This record gives sequence, structure tokens and C-alpha cells, in this order.
Amino acid sequence: MLIRREIPADAAAIAAVHRGAFASHYADDPAVTEPPEVALIDALRADESWMPTLSLVALENDTVLGHILLTRAGIGPFPVLALGPLGVVPDRQKSGIGSALMHAALGAADAMDEPVVGLVGDPTYYSRFGFVPGARLGIVPDEAAWAEYFQVRPLTAYDSAVTGEFRYPAPFYAL
Repeated sequence: MLIRREIPADAAAIAAVHRGAFASHYADDPAVTEPPEVALIDALRADESWMPTLSLVALENDTVLGHILLTRAGIGPFPVLALGPLGVVPDRQKSGIGSALMHAALGAADAMDEPVVGLVGDPTYYSRFGFVPGARLGIVPDEAAWAEYFQVRPLTAYDSAVTGEFRYPAPFYAL
């Protein structure tokens, strides 16, 4: 498996990855014909928060099997990163692709001297990558409904002065 940054030719395959990865989350809602994560990625690509070096794909034999995305977010005046979405094609989930993408993304963010990565997701899954409840570090989501699932991962450049409300890039609020 190879992990590399996204190129324009990957866009359709990335959409297919997230379509497959998230379809089951919306199976009980007939109003949802396409997982919103697919449109979110397109909106993020067009947003000022887009960081092309932090949109990564996992490839096997030139086939995109997974994708992870980090974009510019903020905590007050501090620039930080938002993680999401992370997706792996359904028939390859639980095979280590998601973990490999996560490690690659966190390593890239750390190498870029980013201080914090924030996300809303399953605490059981993300804790294995060093994510902790944001409130533990004085970082809270700007949407109270997200508090139970909001987590942060401090990186090497983390400074305890980075506290306050976490603000996602604008496209996340259109979900």
C-alpha cells in the first residue's frame, strides 16, 4: 500500500470511497440519497481552509482504497487543523488502511509544526491515535451538540495556551 497526497485525477475515486464508507450511516433516512461527506470534500476543496498537502489517499495497485483530509481550522487566534472525513472502501475496512492514513496524516501535520488536530468522532476509535476529549485541554467545539464526541490530538508544537472554542472550516456547518 502507498499513501500519497491527493491529485486531481483521484477526485472521483475519493468520492466513491466516502460514498461507500458512509452509506450505511444514512440507510434509515430515505431523504439522504448521497452521504453528505461526499459534498463536504468538494466544498472543502473550494474553501480557503483547503490544504492540498493534507488530503491523502491510500493506494493499492493504483486503486484508491481510502482517504483522509485535514483542513485549516481555528481556536481563537490560533491556527489548528480539523480532521475529516476519513473513509475506507467497505470491503477493506478493519484491515489497517484507516490506521495507516491516520498515522500518515498526523505525521504530516506534526512535520508542518501544526499544534493541534480536532475532530468529532467515536472516542473509542480515535483514542488509539492519541486523541483526548477536547475539554481536557480547555478546547471545546463551538457547537454544544458536538461536545460528547469532540476530541483533539496535541502534536509536538502544542502549546497549553491554545485553548477556547474550536471552529471548523465553514463547509462543515452546512452538513
